[in-house]
Formats: sequence, C-alpha cells, structure tokens
Amino acid sequence: MTDHAAEVDALPKAELHVHLEGTATPELVRRLARRNGVALPDGLFADEHTFAWTDFLDFLRAYDVAASTIRTALDYRDVTYEYLTACAAEGAVYVELIASLDHGALVGLGDAEHIAGIAQGIDDAHADHGIVGRIISSCVRNFGVPAAEDVARRTVALDHPYVVGFNMAGDEAGFPAPDFARAFAIVAEAGLGCSVHAGEHAGPESVRAALALPGVRRISHGVRAIEDPALVEELARRAIVLEVCPTSNVVLGVYSSYEAHPLPALRAAGVLVTLGSDDPPYFGTTIGREYRLAHERLGCDLAALAAITRTALDAGFARHLAVNLTDHLGDR
Repeated sequence: MTDHAAEVDALPKAELHVHLEGTATPELVRRLARRNGVALPDGLFADEHTFAWTDFLDFLRAYDVAASTIRTALDYRDVTYEYLTACAAEGAVYVELIASLDHGALVGLGDAEHIAGIAQGIDDAHADHGIVGRIISSCVRNFGVPAAEDVARRTVALDHPYVVGFNMAGDEAGFPAPDFARAFAIVAEAGLGCSVHAGEHAGPESVRAALALPGVRRISHGVRAIEDPALVEELARRAIVLEVCPTSNVVLGVYSSYEAHPLPALRAAGVLVTLGSDDPPYFGTTIGREYRLAHERLGCDLAALAAITRTALDAGFARHLAVNLTDHLGDR
C-alpha cells in the first residue's frame, strides 16, 4: 500500500474500546504510587517505559497491581486527562472510556466521587484540547451475576450525563452471557447503550450469546465471529459494530500476526468495525498506532480509515454528539 503516513496521522480518529485503568503509563503509575504511598512490587516494569508480563494471566496480575495505585477522584482525573491529551495529540476527536465501578469500590471510592473524577478529566481535556470523552460503565463476569446486576443498578442510579453506556468484561468462556440478561435489561431500560466483550478468547458462540442480551448493538472485539460465516452475515445485516483491537489480539495470542488478523475479511463481508487500543501501554500501542497499522498491514486505505472513524462516531453511545463530531471528517 502506498505510504500515506502523514495523511493517516492527520486523519480524525475515534476510539470506542479502551479500559481507563489500563491507560495509565508506567510513569503515571509510579507517580500515583508515590502520591498514595503504595509500594510497587519488583518486576512490574521491564524498563522505565514498559510493563513486564509474560502471558495473559500475568498481564492481568500486572494490570491489577498498576490499577491499585489509582485511588482518589484526583487520580482518576489525572489518568483520564493524560490519556485524552495523548489521544488528542494523535488526532482523536472522541473517546469512550471503559471504567469499572467495582475497582473504585475496591479502593474505597464511592461511585459518585469516582465518576466525578473521570468527568473532571474529560472536562479539562476538552477545554485544553477540544477532544470529547464519555464513560462506559463495566461489570466483570467473573464477579458473578448478583455483582453485575448491582453494577447495573448503580450505573443507572448515577444518572450522570457522561455515563452513556454499559459493558461486560471478564472470562467469556467461563461465565455464559445469558446469565447476565437482567443486568443488561436494567441499563437498556434506562436508555444506556450496551456492548459486551465476546469473540476474543472464546469463539463465535460467545458472540451469538452476547447478541441475545438486551440492548446490545456493539461487540467488544468480536473478531472470532469470522469462524462462522452465517454469524458474519448476520453481523453485517444487523449493522452490529465490532470494536476491533488488532494489537491486543496479536500480543495476547488470539492471532499469530497482523497478517492473520480477520479485520480485512470482516470489512470485506460488510461488517462495521472500529479501532481500539484496549490497554495501550501494556501492548505497546496507541490509537494513532492502531490506525497506522490498519493502513500499513491490514489493507485500509485513507477512505477506509475515514469510514472507520465515521462508524465509531455514528456508533458512539453519546448519539447527540455524532452530527457535530462528524464535521471533523469533512468530505473524506
């Protein structure tokens, strides 16, 4: 593909799949640890700029240790502000941040204070850089059905204008999606957008189960739908959006290489896709790098990348912002 690196870098970008606690860089984690008096274990960092981990379970361990340094509303403000600032520098105009009320509770932070900190970071980044951020509240499958329903109720009770959606992460193979239907009904009935992690470490059956949950119009990852042609056809027909994170999929071993990644085949079949960085400092990526990789190694020309951004803006759960934000794309 012709080199259009400068044009790719200049293209407006949008991100629908990134875990807020997973955006904190090693430098920021060390700073928060000093602020909060948290002792970091040996072996958390490979070097000054890199987290150290060996496999998926070890990644989760490193993630939890690093996230434990985020303890106050000010911490959440700083994590949010620094990530959105970095995204804005790469041309991003809109980002949905997946945040865990459970993590806030684990460090003793009330839901309202937790979200207020994130909202302050969103407001400060918008004031300084023009980028728009919104919040997706996430439950964790592994914590069980009652906990998921509790997070759903707490999310609705917040009634915060920046909390625009609900997601479910965790062990998709061990905790079947149908068990969580009530949690999704609670948030869908309140008018929040719904997405589910599926089709990453489990196969297309996980995507089918996620699609049956109330309110679900997007799938986080969803790439293993490619293994079921009928499912791919259904995704395209129903205009279900896949939040695709290529580097995450390669680094975590879902696919052996970018060349083996199914994003081009999904696009060719008419499936709507967006690009996300998932947990960027752990995987050595950024939203800008995901766009560059899509161009250089996944067959996306400039028009395709502009269409991916437009898909993300149209599929964003802050729907009232879509028209204004798509102005950034002009005639692309």
